[in-house]
Amino acid sequence: MQTLRDHGFTAYLAGGCVRDKLLGIEPKDFDVATNARTKEVLALFPHTVPVGAQFGVVLVNCDGHQVEVATFRADGIYRDGRHPESVRFGDPREDALRRDFTINGMFYDPLTEEVIDYVGGRQDLTRRVIRAIGDPYARFAEDRLRMIRAIRLAARLGFTIDAETFAAIGALAPTIVDIAWERIGEEVVKILSEGGAKQAFTLLSESGLLAVILPEVEAMRGVEQSPDFHPEGDVFVHTLLVLDKLDHPSETLALGALLHDVAKPLCREQKGDRVTFYGHCEKGAEMAVAICQRLKRSRATWERVAYLVKNHLRLLDAPHMRPATLKRFLREEGIEELLELARIDALSSSGDLRPYEFCRRQLAELGPEQIAPPRLLSGHDLIALGFRPGPRFKQIFEAVEEAQLEGQLVTREDALSWVRQHWHPDDQTDTGQTLSARTAEGT
Repeated sequence: MQTLRDHGFTAYLAGGCVRDKLLGIEPKDFDVATNARTKEVLALFPHTVPVGAQFGVVLVNCDGHQVEVATFRADGIYRDGRHPESVRFGDPREDALRRDFTINGMFYDPLTEEVIDYVGGRQDLTRRVIRAIGDPYARFAEDRLRMIRAIRLAARLGFTIDAETFAAIGALAPTIVDIAWERIGEEVVKILSEGGAKQAFTLLSESGLLAVILPEVEAMRGVEQSPDFHPEGDVFVHTLLVLDKLDHPSETLALGALLHDVAKPLCREQKGDRVTFYGHCEKGAEMAVAICQRLKRSRATWERVAYLVKNHLRLLDAPHMRPATLKRFLREEGIEELLELARIDALSSSGDLRPYEFCRRQLAELGPEQIAPPRLLSGHDLIALGFRPGPRFKQIFEAVEEAQLEGQLVTREDALSWVRQHWHPDDQTDTGQTLSARTAEGT
């Protein structure tokens, strides 16, 4: 900014970093708005990336940080719900008026410590209100994603949404699907992971957005549960309580928490006073995959989310598992996220943490060496015992590991003796041909 000033240009900090600074929050990044044009910015700074030259936007690499530098502009007509068809470079006031919300429309001069506010952003910060700049219908028509952003900002900051702005969101909610699902998915993940997810999903539901982007979650409303297991209320209320206990989670844990009971509305049965949801874990895993795919999440993400949803009640069986079964369970990839999901799930319902605490104790007491011990035998050992390579190798290895996890086998010598007792080389169940014989025959 000093460099821009030294060459006769105006330069201010702009947008979210100004908002965060005034709130006493450490900004994640810094954006600069200036009257310098793209060519002039490129000429002044040697390390630049013109990411949106047609909109006057350049990334400047400064001391290892990327700073977005944008020319003051006024936008033309939006027809695709995201990009203006044209821009006209203008002055700071015009630039402020094109932005989304008043609290994001202020500028700050760090050299004079002056806040430049054309839109009432400071007043709305004091009032703790999210308000669209100008006509909210026009702002949301320019970029539909702003509807979800308003809710995300309100929830994360603990603000309310201006009544006129919220009414516009409700009226325009069905149009949210006019934009790319990738963008919607990114906003949903941010809502779940940045804090305030409970409030955000309450607002998403009240605005009508949830019924459009995640109708399966909206369907949880009013689905009553057994009060002995779920004194907190219906499935939607329970899910909100789980979301409220998320603490900057991974994307997969966040989505797992949101969707762990997603199939309960479909699986609910009632006989007298008894309410059951048989099969909701398995059905929920299938639904979670479809939802994650709709939100354009990665394959690795939806596979882990499906694992969490399918297994989120499995900890209830852990105290009754055989040692080998328990150890295999505790070494599964994703077990840490599963344990955390089970913990916040229990805290949001019956409060019974005994299965969770049991698993935590077992992890601590057994340690990696007992949970995932090194293999006692190799293929060479089996060949030395007279076995021919084939499908039986896998069966023998699995049987040896089972005995090892049960504590029956400790050393290689134990395993060799055990195999001699329980398996016989002449009792072949494969084709009876060795691998080398089949290779020699060209099969």
